[in-house]
Amino acid sequence: MSAGPGRLVICPTPIGNLEDITLRTLAALREADVVACEDTRRTRILLDRYGVRARLVPYHEHNERRRATELVERMRSGQVVALVSDAGMPLVSDPGFALVRACVAAGLGVEVLPGPSAVLPALVASGLPADRWRFVGFLPRRGREAEVLWRTPETLVAFESPGRLARSLRVLAEHDPDRPVAVCRELTKVHEEVRRGSAAELADHFAAATPRGEIVLVVGAAPDGGTQESEGARDAVRRLIEAGAKPRPAAAVVSELTGVPANRLYRSTAVGKSP
Repeated sequence: MSAGPGRLVICPTPIGNLEDITLRTLAALREADVVACEDTRRTRILLDRYGVRARLVPYHEHNERRRATELVERMRSGQVVALVSDAGMPLVSDPGFALVRACVAAGLGVEVLPGPSAVLPALVASGLPADRWRFVGFLPRRGREAEVLWRTPETLVAFESPGRLARSLRVLAEHDPDRPVAVCRELTKVHEEVRRGSAAELADHFAAATPRGEIVLVVGAAPDGGTQESEGARDAVRRLIEAGAKPRPAAAVVSELTGVPANRLYRSTAVGKSP
């Protein structure tokens, strides 16, 4: 298929159960001139399940920038490129950012299809508030950076590896043993498990039995709603502004360090309202 302008189509794929693929994604994969994927073997299993015959090219963290240049040239010549990851939405803790940026810079169309992701099912299954939440990808390895996240005033959603889960829960338990937590494991798969409890309870449980599979960690908001953290963050932004920084960049830097949303910090310092 090369008629019409070339473009990139982002195609989410099932995170476990192959029946979770959407009809639009299947149509896009059938129509694409080439499908860029992390692991051609894994993607081939999915495509064979639905009788999709597509040309596959490897696109992963080790060749992302070089392959992005090649794929942009294909799109410039009128081809349609579909991008998939091994599971879930590309770019969300998976390769694809370099390709999307290259397409935007080249003025090429980027179409994003809705589909499976572990983030929203875990948030909903956790039983924790979903009106305000924050996704941080994989938890940082540095303890100090993780401790900052535990003070966020929203429900926190993060990916975590099985080998590090118990340690992360223990760090949280030392900070706040009663914090509500849900560990969502192997979502949509045969051995799906959602275990809810306090940080201390789950730290003890997973210290005794290392889990397997893909894990999404959902953590309740800081018990004080982040009030003290917000006050300190707001003060830090104001001090940066007094030192000559512009409000929006100052808010962005402090937000990254404290977890307080940048927009709230910017509005509080620019308009004089409490975040």
